[in-house]
Amino acid sequence: MERRINVRGVVVDDNGRIFAVKHRDRDTDGESDFWAIPGGGLDVGESVDKGLIREFGEELGIKPVIGRLLFMQQFIFTHRTGNQSEKMELFFHIENTTDFQHDIHLTAATHGHELASVAFIDPAVSDLLPDFLQKVDVRHHIDTNQPVLFVDNLDESSR
Repeated sequence: MERRINVRGVVVDDNGRIFAVKHRDRDTDGESDFWAIPGGGLDVGESVDKGLIREFGEELGIKPVIGRLLFMQQFIFTHRTGNQSEKMELFFHIENTTDFQHDIHLTAATHGHELASVAFIDPAVSDLLPDFLQKVDVRHHIDTNQPVLFVDNLDESSR
């Protein structure tokens, strides 16, 4: 089974809304039916911070100011082909929130075409992946300097 490390950036505004992306659906050229935290997989030998900066630059054209590690998630992912891979995801606080509150021109980013839309969303009422972010008060977690939350979903498949 293949293993992959993903890095993700959590941008949260003062109202607790989380910056999220919808990817283009490759089959329909529409958009996915769920929101996701921006980021992606590390290249072999790439450092965590450089990988997160690269992913944000490619998808959004914004250089993130990386704060502390907030969450870790480990899970088994089932691909459309039926193949499975193990994923470890690291979620970092992104501190330059105001850079994400202005118009983001996806066409200016090298991989912006992969995204259908971006927005600050309320995780309590939106279909946001990973699911655990719909149950955690992220703003409180950041403001009160809570320890890293580890989510182990090895016993269940995730989207």
